[in-house]
Amino acid sequence: MTDFIPTTDLSDAQPQAQVAAPVLRDFGGRTRFQGAAVTLRISENNPLVRQTLQTPGAGRVLVVDGGGSLNCALLGGNLGVFGVENGWEGVIIHGCVRDTAELRELDLGIRALAAHPRRSGKLEEGERDVPVTFAGVTIRPGDHVVADEDGWLVLGAESP
Repeated sequence: MTDFIPTTDLSDAQPQAQVAAPVLRDFGGRTRFQGAAVTLRISENNPLVRQTLQTPGAGRVLVVDGGGSLNCALLGGNLGVFGVENGWEGVIIHGCVRDTAELRELDLGIRALAAHPRRSGKLEEGERDVPVTFAGVTIRPGDHVVADEDGWLVLGAESP
């Protein structure tokens, strides 16, 4: 893993970095995380999140475009445990999470819009490894995502 460089330093040194709007909250036990993006586009159904977190993360970050839905949670404690067990660095969700007390105890970076007690649907639909856009940034599979106490940003796949 590359040494961690804070988002403030990256933003100053790399003006091409896409800095995300500060609309996501921190829910994970790890505040600082980084890695290559794996992307999903889903709508109020989380089987693709489960399937992805059950595969080796190899230090990557799962980026989920849930359409900004505030109707249900796309990640909870059980799926968070899969992320830790399989070596994921973090999960960024344009949607909601639940089981927030459990998520806070996990060694996993987690950003999401809000907490919601309702679970998602279980239809296996959505897209994987597609560009996703939310919070004012576009994330492509393989882009380098960096998150810390000051926010999160996206660098091209060739960046550290």
